[in-house]
Amino acid sequence: MREPLPPDMFDEICPSGLVPIRFGDKWAPLVIACLEGGPRRFSELRVPLQRVTPKMLTKSLRGLERDGLVRRTSHCGTPARVEYELTPLGRSMLAPMKAVYAWAGEHWEELLDARESYAQR
Repeated sequence: MREPLPPDMFDEICPSGLVPIRFGDKWAPLVIACLEGGPRRFSELRVPLQRVTPKMLTKSLRGLERDGLVRRTSHCGTPARVEYELTPLGRSMLAPMKAVYAWAGEHWEELLDARESYAQR
């Protein structure tokens, strides 16, 4: 049995929102982070990704699948279920993403100041 994903995995003050580099779409790196521990069902992903609409989560998952980063597996049975998991290519994204998140954490104040300054113009 897998550990459930924590609902506060991506708090609003998470540095991931400040990362100026995009891996796919806005939500793709968060989906990848959720799948680091193994396969997850859509409903499991919705817990920490509560700010993402189901439509956008579906779009992100399809884009990641299209790019070969995520594998979608349908399991027969009643009820039928679908799981998403990282492919080896998707797993290779984890190290660069962690480096970018660490950079964002180190430059948190600078990024916030730049965004505030820009918004005031």
